[in-house]
Amino acid sequence: MSHFKRPHLPLRRPFLLGLTGSIGMGKSTAAAMFQAEGVPVFDADAEVHRLQGPGGALVAAIEARFPGTTGPEGVDRQKLGALVLGNTHELAALEAIVHPAVFRAQKRFLARHRSRDVVVLDIPLLFEKGGWRRVGAIAVASAPAWMQRKRVMRRPGMTAAKLKAIRRLQVPDRVKRARADFIIETGRPKSATHRQIRFIASCFRAR
Repeated sequence: MSHFKRPHLPLRRPFLLGLTGSIGMGKSTAAAMFQAEGVPVFDADAEVHRLQGPGGALVAAIEARFPGTTGPEGVDRQKLGALVLGNTHELAALEAIVHPAVFRAQKRFLARHRSRDVVVLDIPLLFEKGGWRRVGAIAVASAPAWMQRKRVMRRPGMTAAKLKAIRRLQVPDRVKRARADFIIETGRPKSATHRQIRFIASCFRAR
């Protein structure tokens, strides 16, 4: 699938390592392990939560486009999700509000860490939204499908139908694994996963 072939990027500082993984695959755990190894991590999901939380910069714009989905605590993610999940037009409208703000935050993050050897961009939809074109290498967090389902179904408000809808929006795990430079196996004991993270971090420090 040549449309996933990344352009050649010159070596630069910091080196951009894209971290991604489908829902329930342990990406957040992997990101925390990179941070424990001293690698700065830009967490796109955390930035979205901040922008949509109490006093968040995007709350007013989201309320204007999706009336009744916000309150004193910011965006009600359950209400907003019910409107956009499975509705391509409404999801695109939300992304048009959110994505530019997240990209600006990412640029500020890179400016702060421009002297580092490597940074991690933790982006759930790295493949789906084209972010793979802008990173030097890709690490994919992955686990067996049964474990993914078990993890996700424990989340509050999750249903089998909702999980199915989310999966439809995401590039399949097998495709992500095939396109990855590094596969981080999160179905193992955490100590084994952490050894993988330590090895990956050391590769870039040794450049």
